[in-house]
Amino acid sequence: MDFKEKVLQVIAEVCQDDVVKEELDLDLFDSGLIDSFGTVELLFQFDDQLNITVPITEFDRDTWNTPNAIVDRLNELK
Repeated sequence: MDFKEKVLQVIAEVCQDDVVKEELDLDLFDSGLIDSFGTVELLFQFDDQLNITVPITEFDRDTWNTPNAIVDRLNELK
């Protein structure tokens, strides 16, 4: 499994919906798939499963809102 697939798997687990693996430009917040509690869980899972720590202060909803955007940001941090 490559990095992008791993990230998408984590997002799908937290959102409890595999649609995020197919609709990579879907706004996770506007669609209701993730909320503030989900955001915290997402950051925890990135640290736990991918060994990438994302400080909550660097998580901006406008730039971390789609699966594609999340993959891009995590690529910068790994």
